[in-house]
Amino acid sequence: MDDIAERAGVTKGTIYLYFENKEAVFKALVRESIGAQISQVIESIRAYEGSSRELLRNAVTMIAHFAATSDRVVLPKIIVAEAGNFPQLARFYRDEIIDKGLGAMTSVIARGTARGEFRDVNPDHVARMMIAPILLSIFWRTTFAQFDAEPYDYQAFLKSHLDILLRGIAADGGAS
Repeated sequence: MDDIAERAGVTKGTIYLYFENKEAVFKALVRESIGAQISQVIESIRAYEGSSRELLRNAVTMIAHFAATSDRVVLPKIIVAEAGNFPQLARFYRDEIIDKGLGAMTSVIARGTARGEFRDVNPDHVARMMIAPILLSIFWRTTFAQFDAEPYDYQAFLKSHLDILLRGIAADGGAS
């Protein structure tokens, strides 16, 4: 709270005029940072009229760019580390971020399957497989990257991930 107050240029007491407690501050931070990103991805999915393949590529690229560049990606690491001590915050993060993000990705896979662009796959499984490497890169970046001899090439990682994913769900058996 001291760091937040200092960065905002206010006293710690002033923060409590706007937020009931530390939990409320954390929830606002999550909603304003990662929640805003998820909302942006969801809105772009709803508005997109092109192929599901390109929609999926665009959505994953947006998420991966955020994961590779934002300092706010430390939040999932904090949630995982503190879930045992603060299960209500883990539940909040699950409801506000994870479920919305997975729901959006599931809808893209289901859309592509219904249009015959993707083979018949379980959209829930594919959405989780799609996000898992991005989460790994977040945990790597926030924990182990400081020990890398050279900076990791997240763009090449994303390109490989998308290539494998899109070939795996392609309606033509991966030939595209």
